[in-house]
Amino acid sequence: MPIQVTCRHCLKRFQVSDKFAGKTGPCPNCKKPIEIPKADEQVVIHAPTDGAPKDSKGVSVLKPIKRKETDVTKSGLLISIGSIVAVFGFALVFRFTGENGTAPFWAQLAGLILLAPPLVWSGYTFLYDQEREPYVGPELRNRVLICSAIFAVIWVVYAFVPSYVFELNAPSEMSWTVFGITLCVMIALGALASAGTFELEFFNGVIHAGLYFIVIVLLAFTSGVTLAGEPGEVDRYLEPDVSQSTIESSSVTVTDATVSRSPLASLS
Repeated sequence: MPIQVTCRHCLKRFQVSDKFAGKTGPCPNCKKPIEIPKADEQVVIHAPTDGAPKDSKGVSVLKPIKRKETDVTKSGLLISIGSIVAVFGFALVFRFTGENGTAPFWAQLAGLILLAPPLVWSGYTFLYDQEREPYVGPELRNRVLICSAIFAVIWVVYAFVPSYVFELNAPSEMSWTVFGITLCVMIALGALASAGTFELEFFNGVIHAGLYFIVIVLLAFTSGVTLAGEPGEVDRYLEPDVSQSTIESSSVTVTDATVSRSPLASLS
């Protein structure tokens, strides 16, 4: 059995036959004399036993499982972008062709629901933990649908909570400050849903949920939907009727002019 030798002068490593064990000879590299260790002086490192079954040669019959790298950020990306562009295109059409320059309620609800899956899927492909195997296939599809449904339901917070707390006739009557606070609460709830559905960190969940809710807000502006800042019934009542005041002023002017031209007025 060959003996592993390391020259103490040049640190060159080589093997020599065991018949030279305990003898002294020149190093084949630096030519300086070195002593070949005896067989019982060798340091043998034994590998730990793994307990795995072995073949006749003592080699483990088990093969290590290699991680399969899955790049989910490319597949379906064009579909997601196309869906988002298409929804925004329909929003513009409804704004210029719809009644009062805004999209009908059924179109708003459809955009709210249809945009959720592509945005949830796209956000996950960029935010998932690179050290872990990403969700793929049917499991990814199911988680995307669950998270999309939760995101859509969270809009109930906007539709009912401020109206109930501040006794508004419509959510659009809330101030922009209240709307901003409500939007932050919705994003926080969405972050919890993302973290629970896709096992994301909370900060990544905030980005994931924020992507959806901010895009929906932009979609509302594009389609002409008023989300906040609309005057309520009291504000409308207090606003002066400019047209009626103008008409009454004109009537008074005309009456005065008519009286000045009357013959009775000249006699008096």
